[in-house]
Amino acid sequence: MRLSTKSRYGLRAMFDIAFNSRDEPAQIQDISRRQQISPRYLEQIFQNLKRAGLLKSKRGPQGGYVLSRKAAEISVLDILKATELDVLLVDCVGETPKKRRGKSECQFEGCCVTQTVWAEASIMLDNLFSSMTLETLCQRARAMNSNKTCGLP
Repeated sequence: MRLSTKSRYGLRAMFDIAFNSRDEPAQIQDISRRQQISPRYLEQIFQNLKRAGLLKSKRGPQGGYVLSRKAAEISVLDILKATELDVLLVDCVGETPKKRRGKSECQFEGCCVTQTVWAEASIMLDNLFSSMTLETLCQRARAMNSNKTCGLP
């Protein structure tokens, strides 16, 4: 599995909002500066996150972006699902073959023992990603006591 930059940057940006905004709307320029991500690219990513119901935007001089739920209620898996088409290790596990986005059915469908390995690993990753929330990341960041080069105050 290789996650796209949309997912990696989306997670960093959502963490940034959870860690730095403290109930105030986060300005895209501030997130961009701290996380070293292009503001234009952040806007694209934020559209996906808004569509998924993870972010809200506020217009105006005091506007910006806020989490739509508490940091403890938004999992890493939520963010990955909002920014990726699929969160799968391989194409042959997950959805039924007819539902896969234009993928052809594997000739070994249903009789491939390695498919069970990928299915189990995908379940483990989903469990890991769903058990980690933005609040988990904020707690880890505080424990790391990192410096500003990591986007922390």
